[in-house]
Amino acid sequence: MTTRILICDDSALARKQMARALPSGLADEILFANNGAEALEVLRAQQTDLMFLDLNMPQMDGYEVLQHIRAEDLPIMTIVVSGDIQPEARERVLKLGAMDFIKKPTDIGVVLSLLANYGFYRPGDLESAALSDDNLTAGSEPHSQTISVSLNDSLQEIANVAMGRSSDLLARLLRVFVKQPVPKVDFIANSELHMAISAAHNSDTYSAVCQGFTGAGIAGEALLLFADASFRDMAELLHYDTLESESVNVEVLMDMSSILFGAFLRGMGDQLDLQLGLGHPSMLGQHLQITELLEHQNSRDEQLLCIEISYTLEERNIQCDMLVLLTEDSVPFLEQRLQYLVN
Repeated sequence: MTTRILICDDSALARKQMARALPSGLADEILFANNGAEALEVLRAQQTDLMFLDLNMPQMDGYEVLQHIRAEDLPIMTIVVSGDIQPEARERVLKLGAMDFIKKPTDIGVVLSLLANYGFYRPGDLESAALSDDNLTAGSEPHSQTISVSLNDSLQEIANVAMGRSSDLLARLLRVFVKQPVPKVDFIANSELHMAISAAHNSDTYSAVCQGFTGAGIAGEALLLFADASFRDMAELLHYDTLESESVNVEVLMDMSSILFGAFLRGMGDQLDLQLGLGHPSMLGQHLQITELLEHQNSRDEQLLCIEISYTLEERNIQCDMLVLLTEDSVPFLEQRLQYLVN
C-alpha cells in the first residue's frame, strides 16, 4: 500500500527539518505545501495518510485548515507542528480534530514516538527493509535535500519559534491568548525603519523602550513599541493598583519589555547555540508617533536586518510591536550558524 505524508509549513527550513525527522522508507511519497490553501488542494486531489501541519501561516493558517478538514470530512490524520506553544493553542487544535501536537524545533525522538503510537512506525521494521532493499538507505530521503532555504527564511523560522516562547510566557503570566502573526524579516535602512511597523497608523501614538544585546559575532537592539491606547487594559491585566498615570505607563513598558525581550532573545540564542547578553533598557519616548520615536536611528548610516513581530491579546484592546534589529556586521556570523541548521 502506498503511504503518502504531507508536510505543510510556510517555512522552507521547517519543511526540511520535518522531512529529515522522518525515518527513511517510512513513506512512499512525501508531499509539501507552503500554506493551508495548498495543503487542502493536495488533500482534495489524492489520498494522503498523514499530515504534519504548521499553525502560523499566511493566506490560511493551521486552525482554518483543521476547520476545513472537519467541514469537508477529509480522511487525513493530522499532527500539528508549531512554534506557538501556548497551552490554549494545543487545546484548540485538539478540539478541531488534530491527533497530537509537536512543538518546534522538531525533536526527532518525539516524532518517532508519535509515529509508533499511531501505527506508522515500528522500530526495526524500516531498518530491516532498508537492509534488504538497495533503494532504502539511511539518509536517502530525496525530498529534504531539494528544499532551498534562504537566510531570511531561516531567520524567520527561528524568530517564529522564539516568538512562540515569548507569547507562551505572556499567556501564562496574564492568562490570555496571544495571537501570533508570521514574523517579518527584511533588510532595511535606518532612515526607513518606521516603515517596518505594519500595524501603525498615522493617528496612533506609541511609547517605546529599547534594549541592546550582544553575543559572540552578533549585536543589535530590541525595540518595544506599545500603543498608548493599550496602557489601561495592560495595567489591569498586570493587577496594578493604579491604572492610569505616567509612572504606571513606564512600569507597563518595563514589565512588558522584560517579559518579551528576555524570552524572545533566549529563544533565538538557544536555537543558534549562542549566549546573548542584555544591556539595560532605556526609554525612547512616550506618546509620540512612530516616526518621532525612531528618529534616533536616522543618524546612523547602516542597513539593519529587521525582525518585526506584532503581539495582540485576544479579546483585549492591547497591541504592541517588537523590532529586533541586527547590525550589518552580524550577518556573516548568522549566515554561518544558519547554514549549520540547514545542512
